[in-house]
Amino acid sequence: TPKSIIFVSWNFLKASSPKSILVLLYCIFTSSLLIFGYYNTKIFMGDVMDKEPMTLVGYNKVTNDLEFLKSTERPETVVALDEARQLGDLKENAEYHSAKEKLKLIDVQIAELSNTISKAVIVDPSSLPHDRVSFGSTIDLVDVETDDEFTYTIVGGVESNVEKGLISFNSPLAKQLMGKVEGDEFIATLPGGNKTFEILKVYYKELEL
Repeated sequence: TPKSIIFVSWNFLKASSPKSILVLLYCIFTSSLLIFGYYNTKIFMGDVMDKEPMTLVGYNKVTNDLEFLKSTERPETVVALDEARQLGDLKENAEYHSAKEKLKLIDVQIAELSNTISKAVIVDPSSLPHDRVSFGSTIDLVDVETDDEFTYTIVGGVESNVEKGLISFNSPLAKQLMGKVEGDEFIATLPGGNKTFEILKVYYKELEL
């Protein structure tokens, strides 16, 4: 982080030659540009990190899930809660406590999905080049040591499903795959340890959740 501040005294300026003063002013100007660029980069990166990239398929799924919770799941749970309340003796009323906890969970899910949607940035992977690994790329990999082959597609966080081979762009493996090409061999640092992979193929295919 640039924190240096140049202090120039009047006596120094008087004692300096015109050429030295010009050099000094040039240094101050370029330093200011660097500082300005640094903080603008920080602000820009902050904006980017606050977003949630996803495909249109993922966005539609999230919005449909939110609509179902709001229009169906929550109203039905509120009715169940009211009906359970009519049974009296809330301390021993299992139906009441169950409906109350379910309503809390639904409200948490609604808040989380609403937050995700508010930060959503829809990315069309079909418009991106896939000669190198990028968002939406599907990658065929082979574990160099075991010869086990894997296929992963890099997607948004809300679309990720490891069992289906869909990994978040923010996952450790996806981060290390980004920018690589067919034939690249690399050591991936993963939570379970280091593994050496070779990229067999990089391509795009339609996403199915």
